[in-house]
Amino acid sequence: MQRSYLASLSAMLGICLTITLIALDSTVVGTALPRVVAELQGYSLYPWIASAYLMTNAIMIPITGRLGYLYGRKPFVLAAIVLFTLASVLCGMAQTMMQLVLARGLQGVGGGMLVGVAFASVSDLFPVQLDRVRWQAMLSATFGIATAVGPALGGWMTEHLGWRSVFYVNVPVALISFPVIWKCLPHIVHHESNDKSIDWLGALLLAAGVCALLVATEKGPALGFTSLIFIGLIVLAASALVLFVWHQHHTSAPIIPARLFGSSAVRKLSLLGALTGLTMFVLVFYSPLMLQGGFNLSPNQAGLMITPLLVFITIGSLINGRLLPRLRRPERLISWGMVLLFIGCLLLTLFTQHTPQRLGMALFALCGLSLGFQLPNLTLQIQTVVLPRDLGAASALIQTTRMLGSMIGTSLGGVLVNLTYAREVAQTLVREKITDSQVSQLLRSPQVLIREQDQDTLQKLASTLNFNVERLLEQARVGLVSGIHHAYIACAFIVVVSFVISLRLPPFVLHAKNKGHADQTHASLE
Repeated sequence: MQRSYLASLSAMLGICLTITLIALDSTVVGTALPRVVAELQGYSLYPWIASAYLMTNAIMIPITGRLGYLYGRKPFVLAAIVLFTLASVLCGMAQTMMQLVLARGLQGVGGGMLVGVAFASVSDLFPVQLDRVRWQAMLSATFGIATAVGPALGGWMTEHLGWRSVFYVNVPVALISFPVIWKCLPHIVHHESNDKSIDWLGALLLAAGVCALLVATEKGPALGFTSLIFIGLIVLAASALVLFVWHQHHTSAPIIPARLFGSSAVRKLSLLGALTGLTMFVLVFYSPLMLQGGFNLSPNQAGLMITPLLVFITIGSLINGRLLPRLRRPERLISWGMVLLFIGCLLLTLFTQHTPQRLGMALFALCGLSLGFQLPNLTLQIQTVVLPRDLGAASALIQTTRMLGSMIGTSLGGVLVNLTYAREVAQTLVREKITDSQVSQLLRSPQVLIREQDQDTLQKLASTLNFNVERLLEQARVGLVSGIHHAYIACAFIVVVSFVISLRLPPFVLHAKNKGHADQTHASLE
């Protein structure tokens, strides 16, 4: 059914508002996290604030993608808005780090539902690929506005209203987006068969694999990489994920159709999605910690400094949208983005507290611009290499792999940061001849660099034990910054691998028409 321009615009506005929920949450919360750790005193759970969200997000994306295909995506967009908003309120009410981690996990369920159906709704509205590219610019602009405002807004709110306020910012956005989606987004159902079964065994295998992988990467250093528990977790994760893939080939109602796994292009794009997510989340999640804990900037200052990273993702996406239809080999845009990201990650390893602010912002802008050439193309290209009936599943797959990569990146980044920080602090305590257990306890995590109460306690101990507090804290900051620099170096190596894979992608052909779409799908508009 041909829809009017006004109807399409109204529906896209509704989708953009739901995307704003996800974009605002990820950027506003990131700036506030160091202050959250300072108040709730749980740095050991710092990576879990992101990992819990990303884990449930990754699990829910393909499940909701399947449900949206069976029953239409509109009901799940509405349910996701409600769940995401309620979980955001619970995050703001958390009294301990564990409560916050659990609430973030619930929030990830809602976020995964949104990602699993909101992005695929665009392909429902615009089955013609060239139209989809043009309207994608609207999503990019929305994401850009939200991400541009997010870091600075999060820093300002944290400083003036407290960190809890950053979670409540989702409430007014949800109150606007819900009625718009309810009224304007059409209910389109693609599934023709009477068989509407759900692959719950596949969902369980996916959840088991993702959870085991997360625990293994988080607890690896503490358990020891040669310990039986760590090896068992890795074996469990690998076995569950392999069984998941095998099961998708043999079940009649797969979460992710097995035919997708048979495509070399889909496999490469999915791997690129994971590696890109890994790199992006290390930048987004650990850069605010470096700026606040390592360079002693306020949340507001850190938010302003990190803003170009997120703003230029959108600018890169908009430039990408203009270049895409004009290039003979548009798939090379992903490779160009990889080159820029490699340069950006290496330059960030030279970022110190003496780096001029404008130069630091330019480095983050370069990384953001490079990601703008990658993120939209991964989704657009995977939609061109699958059948029309698989558009939703393919979109969900690329988002899932990106979330899995982000989850792994958060965990591995935490490992590098913690190991480097612990080594630097241990060497400093030996050099300063400090053996007091209370001092060691205070310095065991970077929390001391953010929490004023811990610094006051350290100052009192210094008067008794006769050591220089400022020199001790400065060396601790050096350890934190060095650890984050190591994470940036790891990202640069990963980008090299991604670049090699991107050179092997098939040609990205944009079609002005998509004749088979109407024949292969059944749409009922309500």
